[in-house]
Amino acid sequence: IPLYIHSADSPMLGNVKQSEMAAFLGVIDSPSPDHLLNDGDKIKIGKSFLRVIHTPGHSPGSVCFLGDGFLLSGDTLFLGGVGRTDLPGGSWKDMESSIKNKILTMPDEMIVLPGHGPFTTVGQEKRANPFIT
Repeated sequence: IPLYIHSADSPMLGNVKQSEMAAFLGVIDSPSPDHLLNDGDKIKIGKSFLRVIHTPGHSPGSVCFLGDGFLLSGDTLFLGGVGRTDLPGGSWKDMESSIKNKILTMPDEMIVLPGHGPFTTVGQEKRANPFIT
């Protein structure tokens, strides 16, 4: 399976031994990435493409993937919440900017599929998410 990572997060792969999460999971070494992602890149999956949207905040290289009518938001945006920014490399200022300038500019009917929890829409989050209203 190819390993994709945003270029801003690739240095973390070299520090995996120092990561508490890596220790918890029993990870000793990380493979080198096969592909470094950048904002606007397109990834082919079968006959479809996903566009990379760089959304720093949860981490410097946090990304979302935009498909046809849906957004895979990872740890950036959740139903009624946003991703953590208190981990190493996280930034509340960057998270706010990513959500405001890159996600909330999408159509209200855009389906948001977060990395955790139920799906939502951009419009729902504009109206009711206490972290971004």
